[in-house]
Amino acid sequence: MKRFSIVFVQAVILLTGIMALAILIGFPLTEGRAADLDLLSIYSDPFILYGYAASLAFFAALYKLFKLLGYIGQNKLISSDSVKTLRWIKYSAIVFSVLIVSAGMFIKFFHNKEDDPAGFLAVCFVTSSLSAIIGIAAGKFGKYLQNALAKKPENS
Repeated sequence: MKRFSIVFVQAVILLTGIMALAILIGFPLTEGRAADLDLLSIYSDPFILYGYAASLAFFAALYKLFKLLGYIGQNKLISSDSVKTLRWIKYSAIVFSVLIVSAGMFIKFFHNKEDDPAGFLAVCFVTSSLSAIIGIAAGKFGKYLQNALAKKPENS
């Protein structure tokens, strides 16, 4: 049963990554200001390129979470590799949160005065809050594992 659960969560993580990639590729084509642009101009937009750069932290965290589940499946949760992986997840979540907040601040101060940025700012707030919560949880869990690793007997 445990192995099935781990494989199921890994499949959910993989599907989440695929869906996020599909949204990153497809959304700029339907976005309002890109409606009249050609394909090359859409994907060379600085704000869209910034979104792709920020998404690298998200995909890094997904990859590390997938890897952590592999360690759990091998019964290596209390190991230095798991602690390093959780540290990576924490840093990726913090970087992602900071990049989302900075994008929200950019839109807040430099948006077209005829546009209402409230929806975008709400999405930024929710996304950065979730990312910060994930980073905090990964940090706390990493400290817990590090303490457990320090108390672990050498011969087990």
